[in-house]
Amino acid sequence: MSVKSCEKVEKSQVALTIEVGAAEFEAAVEKAYQKMRKKINVPGFRPGKAPRKIIEGMYGAEVFFEEAINIAFPDAYEAAVKEQELQAVGYPAVEMVGECTKEGFTFKATVPVYPEVTLGEYKGLSAPKDEVKVTAADVDERLKQLSDRNTRLVSVEREAKEGDTAVIDFEGFLDGKPFDGGKGENHSLELGSHSFVPGFEEQVVGMKAGDEKDIDITFPEDYHADLAGKAVVFKVKVHEVKEKEVPALDDEFAKDVSEFDTLKELKADLKKKIAEERQKDADRAFEDALMEKVADGITADIPDAMVEAQCRQFLDNFKMQISQQGIPYDQYLKITGMDEAKLLEDAKEPALRQVRMDLAVAAIIKAENIEASDEDVEAEFKKLADQYNMDLEMVKKYLQADQVKDQIVSQKAVAVVVDSATAVKPEKKTAKKVAKKTEEAAEGEEKPAKKPAAKKKTAKKAEAAEGEEKSAEKEAE
Repeated sequence: MSVKSCEKVEKSQVALTIEVGAAEFEAAVEKAYQKMRKKINVPGFRPGKAPRKIIEGMYGAEVFFEEAINIAFPDAYEAAVKEQELQAVGYPAVEMVGECTKEGFTFKATVPVYPEVTLGEYKGLSAPKDEVKVTAADVDERLKQLSDRNTRLVSVEREAKEGDTAVIDFEGFLDGKPFDGGKGENHSLELGSHSFVPGFEEQVVGMKAGDEKDIDITFPEDYHADLAGKAVVFKVKVHEVKEKEVPALDDEFAKDVSEFDTLKELKADLKKKIAEERQKDADRAFEDALMEKVADGITADIPDAMVEAQCRQFLDNFKMQISQQGIPYDQYLKITGMDEAKLLEDAKEPALRQVRMDLAVAAIIKAENIEASDEDVEAEFKKLADQYNMDLEMVKKYLQADQVKDQIVSQKAVAVVVDSATAVKPEKKTAKKVAKKTEEAAEGEEKPAKKPAAKKKTAKKAEAAEGEEKSAEKEAE
């Protein structure tokens, strides 16, 4: 193998012209013969026993060339990439150059490579950071969640009302015939939860144990195609009605649900935990905002292959998430009316942002000569073992040291940005500004000022913002 030329082309790609010589090609042709001979019938010879020269004499010397090219190509390509010290990030586009003869062949491989990255500003940046506050209402809401988790359901001998749970049998009929997925037995249905077809739960209200009833329902137009807009009848039987028995919020409740002896101590602990959670969210949102600035500031000719690979990674992660929720991927596509091509298309924008972020972090690591020592890696292993209450050796079994090292240097790179940054107060819209914008929108402008598209908030950012709107409320004591 010899590299005839190596030139950079657009989108961080390199075009390699590679020649496979006579000796290499002859070896590939022999391998092709050994692979193909059992499938070639030659009169007078048992399958697979015909000599190569006989086969080539019958079918032409080129009979094994196509397979030989397929055999020779991978090794030649990999050797060329290694020789030119290229960091390939995707599969090459390949085309033949000239004819293939017994003397060999030449091909051109255009391969996407890791792009050259120029960092913009990454130190001394500023970004908004929320001030963490916890109100009495926040603590009460957390208490309510604890109360809900410790609420019991007890049977009652009365008609069901909203908020109760009815244990029912049901079966749906369309045009007098049962339909798929329309039957259930001993199903616990919380009335008012809106977990059934609209109009169903409302008609169960008023029924009591032992009652049977036909419930008329018309499915919404946007429901599953087979039932959309159809009128059906559900035959319903109530076995039991249960109501919630809510525990009193007192010292006994605190003892039952926590390690504290009094409700006051429990509230203080909840307030502390909420503050810690919000502080972590605020710190993360601050970090994200800074790193988005860094990622936006880099200059790089990003190859499409990197974005496509990230799209695939997002899709694989999504498949795993819905699988863990017990939803088969094919079923999800059917229910939502989506297809994989649309999912991948929708992933392009966030994938590009992620690629830019990864390139920015890698560039900072290089610029700052950041490394992770063996002691750093060992400390991280111990931290993970403590965090997940696992044996240290078990953690090391599931995580490779190189993975942990990569994570550490990335964290150090982000810390370079965050530690040198300044937090500023988020800009709050005053009532006057909101009124003015509303008035302008109502009047309409012939040439409205363009503004950049807002970046999508992550769920964590949204959570970090929760409760801030209630800043005027009294803080918990």
